[in-house]
Amino acid sequence: MTTQLLQEASQIIPNPQLLINVISKRVRQLGLGHRPMVEAGPRASLTDIALKEIIAGKLT
Repeated sequence: MTTQLLQEASQIIPNPQLLINVISKRVRQLGLGHRPMVEAGPRASLTDIALKEIIAGKLT
């Protein structure tokens, strides 16, 4: 998880507790095989994908 992605996502969801809950739920879904809603590189972690989805406005 990169600090820059976390800072950008926290501008979308300013409540830190809610942000962590959204990220956690989405990481679990991705781990179960759900497809990412954004383009992700082959080395991107599930957390980075979830953060990118929040930044892109796919998750709120």
